[in-house]
Amino acid sequence: MSYTPILATLGLTSVLLMPPTSAQPREYPSEHGTLKVSQLVAGLEHPWSLTFLPDQQGVLVTERPGRLRLVSLQGELSEPIEGVPAVYARSQGGLLDVALSPEFASNRWVYLSYAEAGDGQYAGTTVGRGKLSADKRRLEGFEVIFRQLPKLSSGVHFGSRLVFDRDGYLFIALGENNQRSTAQDLDKLQGKVVRLHPDGKVPRDNPFVGQPGVRPEIWSYGHRNQQGAALNPWTGQLWTHEHGPRGGDEINIPRAGKNYGWPLATHGVNYSFLPIPEAQGKAVEGTEAPHYVWEKSPAISGMAFYDGERLTAWQGNLFVGALAGQALIRLELRGDQVVHEERLLEQLDARIRDVRQGPDGYLYVLTDEGNGQLLRLDLQPK
Repeated sequence: MSYTPILATLGLTSVLLMPPTSAQPREYPSEHGTLKVSQLVAGLEHPWSLTFLPDQQGVLVTERPGRLRLVSLQGELSEPIEGVPAVYARSQGGLLDVALSPEFASNRWVYLSYAEAGDGQYAGTTVGRGKLSADKRRLEGFEVIFRQLPKLSSGVHFGSRLVFDRDGYLFIALGENNQRSTAQDLDKLQGKVVRLHPDGKVPRDNPFVGQPGVRPEIWSYGHRNQQGAALNPWTGQLWTHEHGPRGGDEINIPRAGKNYGWPLATHGVNYSFLPIPEAQGKAVEGTEAPHYVWEKSPAISGMAFYDGERLTAWQGNLFVGALAGQALIRLELRGDQVVHEERLLEQLDARIRDVRQGPDGYLYVLTDEGNGQLLRLDLQPK
């Protein structure tokens, strides 16, 4: 049976010869049984993030060169969705995170973070939103709601992740553009978590509102390159993680007005193996210690709590992708404390860029490659 005419009428193209549900899942070991991995779609160019549309309408996936795609749950890949802004697609820059408005069912807002070129040689992280059309082929009325200023990146450390909390506030986790000292500068937006209303306005109760010379958007500061963020479903708190330099990747639970240390405090060193001149040590008075730290960097990206019913052995766990480490890291929690770590999918030999829990209770991961994949994970218990 040929699917091409049917898919063409929907603006979809299949990148697989057969629907993925007919393919035999690959099997990998885990501590709790056999991990079964099904390829939902392949042929993505450096995919960066995904989010699920409601009512099984599919998965939105960003590709770093600047494309937003819709993947059906049967594995069909759409043509690029129109209305996506131009991006600075160099080095680590490009189209990054995607998130839905908490009121998507009524307003259809889709939020994107991306690297945006400035007037000169530098770029910065920008966030905007557009309304997904009824046929899901375009974003309408796209508008910028936030710009990281000043623009200081020559192509690296943009961050960024987007998370809405239970009260509808938008948190944006940002990188410091590899301009270390800026993470401590409260008149700049590098190396910060910012908190905004969905339209980009600043909440009156942000911790630095009204302070002269301080950006009112700031929620927390002293961060390096944040590439993971998720809302804890049991406490409602924001968790983020960030790349250290050579060593010192860390998870934080950012609290209002707090300083998370970079570059004054770090568990890492320069890539030359020499100490970081600004750093005074792993603990510095007035800064918050990491909630969890990897002395040897797995190069973390993407993060998701699991509170589904399908993968019962993993209920209450936290999952983090690893790029250089080429693994999916599973963290067991007792309350907020990490009590055990397992590395999954190491045999896959792929960089894991993002991980999300699907509405069907499966885990989904993106592999960050020129021929990137969207994979669905199931667990056959022992």
